[in-house]
Amino acid sequence: VQLQASGGGLVQPGGSLRLSCTASGYTFYHYGIGWFRQAPGKDIEGLSCSSTNDGLVYYADSVKGRFTLSKDTAKNTVYLEMNGLKPEDTAVYFCAIDHEPRYPARTICEALTYEYRGQGTLVTVSS
Repeated sequence: VQLQASGGGLVQPGGSLRLSCTASGYTFYHYGIGWFRQAPGKDIEGLSCSSTNDGLVYYADSVKGRFTLSKDTAKNTVYLEMNGLKPEDTAVYFCAIDHEPRYPARTICEALTYEYRGQGTLVTVSS
């Protein structure tokens, strides 16, 4: 399984970006997939996860109402639409998969129970 994230860049506070993550060697039939980020000097944070284990989509409080996870199963691609970006959203963002999936959405995000992760894409929010 290979995951490739893209779509990062420099954006002003209040701006928007859409990140994409395309999977190869993997089909979104039964899946657990999520977006995560890691800011310099900080731990990995699970932002939004979706899992067929429980059929739910989870959002961390830090992004709820601003970020939206969506999927295009035909393209094997998952997106993260990010609105109302803040300087504290600056981080490397990556996607990751729990391929069975073994866990519900919230667990994948909060306990970082993914099996495969891709290289990240840098998001910088600054004026």
